[in-house]
Amino acid sequence: MRLRDYTSTINMPVILRIIGLLLMIEGAFILVPLVTCIVYGEHDWICFLVTLLVTVVAGAAMAFGIRPRNPRMGKREGFLLTALIWVFFSAFGMIPFIFMEHNPMSVSDAFFEAMSGFTTTGATVMESISHLSHGVVMWRSLMQWIGGMGIILFTLAVVPMLNHSGGMQMFNAEVTGITHDKLRPRISQTAKGLWLIYIVLTALLFVLLVLGPMTSFDAICHAFSTMSTGGFSTVDASIESWDSVYIESVMTIFMFLGGTSFVLLYRAAHGDFRPIWKNDVFRTYVGIIFTCYILFVIAIFYHGQAYSVKAVTLDPLFQIVSTITSTGYEVSSFSSWGTFALSITFALMFFGSCAGSTSGGAKIDRLIYLLKNCRNEIVRCVHPNNIFTVRVNDRVIPHETVSKVIAFLCLYVMIIMVGGILLTALGLPLVDSFFSAFSCISNTGLGVGVTGYGGSYAIVPDVGKWILALIMMIGRLELFTVLILFTPTFWKK
Repeated sequence: MRLRDYTSTINMPVILRIIGLLLMIEGAFILVPLVTCIVYGEHDWICFLVTLLVTVVAGAAMAFGIRPRNPRMGKREGFLLTALIWVFFSAFGMIPFIFMEHNPMSVSDAFFEAMSGFTTTGATVMESISHLSHGVVMWRSLMQWIGGMGIILFTLAVVPMLNHSGGMQMFNAEVTGITHDKLRPRISQTAKGLWLIYIVLTALLFVLLVLGPMTSFDAICHAFSTMSTGGFSTVDASIESWDSVYIESVMTIFMFLGGTSFVLLYRAAHGDFRPIWKNDVFRTYVGIIFTCYILFVIAIFYHGQAYSVKAVTLDPLFQIVSTITSTGYEVSSFSSWGTFALSITFALMFFGSCAGSTSGGAKIDRLIYLLKNCRNEIVRCVHPNNIFTVRVNDRVIPHETVSKVIAFLCLYVMIIMVGGILLTALGLPLVDSFFSAFSCISNTGLGVGVTGYGGSYAIVPDVGKWILALIMMIGRLELFTVLILFTPTFWKK
């Protein structure tokens, strides 16, 4: 088949034009760290100004210099655009890290940091952030906030033309979950509703943090990284730096909300609480947290770490919520709770919290589908002629959806295996290699060994950083959106 037959199936001009519009929006966001540098009198305002100009000029050239003959997008364009925009945002978003005044990064390090930010993974190559300017720290947190609810979802809210041009395909390709419920008839209205809840919760968290011991700058950065379940902080010691019961309590609540489906939060905000109490996934979410809390407390007592009331109440709850929502904050005493608590942490990282939230992981929804389908198969061994269905939220789930969930989980494990094997080939220790791949695909950012608490991913070879950056994006876009681009079928007419 000729090359022309492959490329003719993809409407590249409309994709590049929309990417141009999105880059101009990214340029608008860059104004925030630029102004921050000016307010604090830091020289990094120059690198942000250069980034702003480069991003806006490139975006304008693509948006206004390309005139697509056909303005409509199909399913393929939706998949390709969704994947490409995360690459473009990271490519332009990494520029400040390359040209910042203190300890500028290499291209590999900068791209890894930017992708980690936008995918809300929270993994970092920085061994310390104390040398960073306020503008760079703000940009790291803002990247997570932008990526938390979704770059495409924000665009659907502010660019009405996409409502009729592949908007639903883009929405399905980016928003986490198995099935996607629209709140309003028009996809742009749904996007606006979800972003409104996101913004209101972020603003509320900022106010609550300011009322505590945090400064306004620390509060807004942590509001961005907490609501997005990203986990970047403004200080090396992270949340432990404040040693505040109030701060830890507030952030636990909002991490929990960040791990809840925003569709449920939207309906609750409009006075409809019935979907929350009747939702199987939300009830499972709460049940998992409660069960893990009991197990963590047992582990804490067993290892003699119950030295205060906070150590057996708030600390384990904070750690559980931080892990299940893929935020990645850690309490300093966590490493003393033993390998049993660590093994539970692995399970929480794998499945994450609710679909339609800002968290990573495979999602609790898929866990429920898997367990119910496994139960049916076990019973079928005794009653092979009976018909069994998977029922969630009083709805029968189609067999095709269940099959897709099983395929998703198999691919999820295979990517961890392949990523781990590739990292071991680059010379990293076995445990660190597989756990790093696991941490990146779940968008958690936690590490062990050489990349563990107090460390960073700086020692990973450059090739490994690009591999992990790809794994982060695959995890954030829930596998199929990215993996389908590597299949010949996608490109054939």
